[in-house]
Amino acid sequence: MYKNASNMELLTLVSLDLSAVQMYLVFVFGTLTYLIIVFCNLLVLATIALSKKMHNPMFILLFNLPISDLVGATAFFPHLLFSIVTQNRGISHSACITQAFMIHFYGTGNLLILSAMAYDRYIAICSPLRYNDIMSPKNVIIIIILIWFINFSMIVTLILLLVRLKICRTNIVDLYCNNPSLLKLVCEDTRINNFYGMVTIVLLQGGALLIIIYTYVQILRTCVMTNHTGARTKAFQTCGTHLVVFLFLQINTTFTLIAHRIQSTSPYFRRILGLSILLFPPFLDPIIYGLKTTELKQSRHCSTSFNKGEGNC
Repeated sequence: MYKNASNMELLTLVSLDLSAVQMYLVFVFGTLTYLIIVFCNLLVLATIALSKKMHNPMFILLFNLPISDLVGATAFFPHLLFSIVTQNRGISHSACITQAFMIHFYGTGNLLILSAMAYDRYIAICSPLRYNDIMSPKNVIIIIILIWFINFSMIVTLILLLVRLKICRTNIVDLYCNNPSLLKLVCEDTRINNFYGMVTIVLLQGGALLIIIYTYVQILRTCVMTNHTGARTKAFQTCGTHLVVFLFLQINTTFTLIAHRIQSTSPYFRRILGLSILLFPPFLDPIIYGLKTTELKQSRHCSTSFNKGEGNC
């Protein structure tokens, strides 16, 4: 019998399959991890907000990344910890939809923000004399508005296409709610959802990858051509960490989405990939970007150097 998706039906997330001792360890680890994520990301936000020398395009764009990371971590960890305490993996349909929205909003937001940051680094290194004109306060605000508008529009459309369908199953195959797992509960025609999902994957994943490839090829060419060894080294260090963060998120997200579409994929492998998307970026991003104190202390010097055309950041 079909059950209306708008009902407050109780769904069941996949069991953790842990012993009592393992459950205790996971609870402690999860709690500490979430507290560290919240503290570090809030610290980055406060540092950028309170330090006037960081009020430049690079750090203003960076300011959006901890916000997105906090959304993703908060969507996952509190419910996981609650389910461990209550020993109940049940979740209402509305709460599951909310969690799915927040998780997809986080993933899409991170890709868009990292793409914008790559563009900022490209302009700073390859066109330093035009940096202030291109990355003016007005243009930076427009970029940030576009990031969140595109993100919100894409994910709201995704969720609206999902909630219009009726479900006939209640067992979710993942550790948390997401669009592919919720579609597996549906017994209606999901071709429109699948088509929209594929289009968004191609546009978002493919578009972000094209931006990264183009900007980093140009950055690499500029770094190779420059005669300043120090400038080359700093550019590689700054851009290298950004590239690692982007590729980790891009590859994991792509393989997780593909794994949902291949029936023969191990569910444990898929869950590990999905878990890593929510665990590592929110945990490592503030360490890589915000808590590298030497880079933060040099932020004013870097901005000045770029604006003077030295290109050494």
